[in-house]
Amino acid sequence: MVCQYTGYCAGTDELICDKCIRQSYTQESDEEDDGLVQFSGIIVNADSIQPIPFTHIIDITTNKGTMADFYGYFSFVARKNDTIIFSAMGYKRSQYIIPDTVSYKRYSLIQVMTSDTIMLPQTVIYPWPSREQFAEAFLTLDVPDDDFERAKKNMDQAALRDMAVDMPMDGSMNYKYNMQLHRDRLYYLGQTQPITILNPFAWAQFIEAWKDGKFKRDKN
Repeated sequence: MVCQYTGYCAGTDELICDKCIRQSYTQESDEEDDGLVQFSGIIVNADSIQPIPFTHIIDITTNKGTMADFYGYFSFVARKNDTIIFSAMGYKRSQYIIPDTVSYKRYSLIQVMTSDTIMLPQTVIYPWPSREQFAEAFLTLDVPDDDFERAKKNMDQAALRDMAVDMPMDGSMNYKYNMQLHRDRLYYLGQTQPITILNPFAWAQFIEAWKDGKFKRDKN
């Protein structure tokens, strides 16, 4: 083979110049070009330019597809002139055809999708299948009290007292109780803590209340 750049014949024992090698490699690459393209991109919302996660991407030419990630990014192998369909919940379907003029093995795209509003027909739901059952339910309806009556029931002292007895302590009450115990232990640290049953003032109050009849049972 005669080198077109140097003019010398390249036999089996001779070397070919670098330009001939690069040209030969380019010709072989063009002959082996099968139209495959690494198709990548990101899918965004037309209103906020925010990525649309988990968008379905289908190549209807080859019946293959993939799904975008959380950030709206996708990447898969396709062919030139393939038709790609993008679909996501709440967005209109969009279509894109990979150009057949792509000169590289990689092709990138920023696909913009618009929101889709679905108008549903009016639906009327009736709780009773017939007018007779509606009339019966209406006549036997227990009309609730007004706001004032409900407020009186909610503020009833007996009901509030029962609720207070049954209600467990919250975090704040538990904290105050534990701090009170800790303070009592520190107050009587190094000495014997007094017993209330031996307190003469408490006994005097008890005897005075007993004389006043505060411990008598109500006969009613």
